[in-house]
Amino acid sequence: MRKTEEATLWVVYRMKTRGKIAGVNAVCEQGEWEAMELFKPGIHTLIRAGITNEGEAERLARSSPVDDNTRLNPSPQ
Repeated sequence: MRKTEEATLWVVYRMKTRGKIAGVNAVCEQGEWEAMELFKPGIHTLIRAGITNEGEAERLARSSPVDDNTRLNPSPQ
């Protein structure tokens, strides 16, 4: 029998460096995002959470920049 893999969720977020929006989107696993938010809440801007496919997350991260005042489909907390 094969082990059942636990579903991995992905997050796309806008990075900040030195307190300013860097204009760079990044991808990480949702658990890593939650750990970053616990350590330093609100540093980075969440674009979308709960993405079930890493490739989809990568495509979103590489797409055109999102207006800094707009978030796309953030997951409810």
